[in-house]
Amino acid sequence: MNRQNDLLINIKNKHSDLSKGQKLLANYILNNYEKAVFLTAARLGNVVGVSESTVVRFATILGYDGYPSMQKALEELVKNKLNSVQRMEVTFDRIHQEDILKTVLHSDADKIRMTLEEIDETAFKTAVDTILKAKTIYILGVRSSAPLAMFLNYYFNIIFDQVKLIQTSSSSELFEQLYRMKHNDVIIGISFPRYSRSTISALEFASKRNVNIITITDSYASPLTAFTSCNLIARSDMASIVDSLVAPMSVINALIVSVCMKKQGEVIRTFQSLEEIWKEYKVYRNDEEVNRENEVEQEQKNE
Repeated sequence: MNRQNDLLINIKNKHSDLSKGQKLLANYILNNYEKAVFLTAARLGNVVGVSESTVVRFATILGYDGYPSMQKALEELVKNKLNSVQRMEVTFDRIHQEDILKTVLHSDADKIRMTLEEIDETAFKTAVDTILKAKTIYILGVRSSAPLAMFLNYYFNIIFDQVKLIQTSSSSELFEQLYRMKHNDVIIGISFPRYSRSTISALEFASKRNVNIITITDSYASPLTAFTSCNLIARSDMASIVDSLVAPMSVINALIVSVCMKKQGEVIRTFQSLEEIWKEYKVYRNDEEVNRENEVEQEQKNE
């Protein structure tokens, strides 16, 4: 079962054949799937009023090999169906005011841990090789994914000669920036639930032109993965007021570092030249300036 709505459709189709306890579970999930997704089998059983074993059997009857598999299907359903208001309501139910800091930090740490366990290292290596061979690198991320795209673009513009950050507010502008793409280019599409239509359209456009495509997204069920096998999967929070993009940022950091390692000599020379420019034009505040400011401040106090 890989379609988002298969779980609910399956529950409805089998509803009449379920036992009394299983029907209670079915009704609860149909009406409260955004809450059920966060419950363990034992907790879901307590909420509905059935045993944990009934919950496990219910998942098996629906065709899953256990409750965790059914819960993953629920995750896919929730993250694509909740609007911003519903996401807020779920977050308010999950987090108490006094626990916000620790809860959010623990959640972000969990996303990085899960990403580390699940990411396809072969796909990552393919992505690095594809980027290194590309004539032009296109980077696209909109809405909450825009900061990720801008961060990647900042470093890639230092490392590579031909990098284009796609910035658009309309479909026509999007395709105007993409129409020169060729088969020896690469486009990196970044999107997380709720997925951007413009990013999907851009990858479809690139696919028709046989352009190399790399995606950074949250799941193989993401619509972005339909256009390429080079998918870098990074976990994000499926139901939160704000998108948790800590894990995607870590994957992007790894991409930048890996590319730099492959181009060590060139990257070192580039940064040596940049350091001279930064120093000449005082781009960064240095220790000498700080010391001088402190001396002036002290002299003024002594007067």
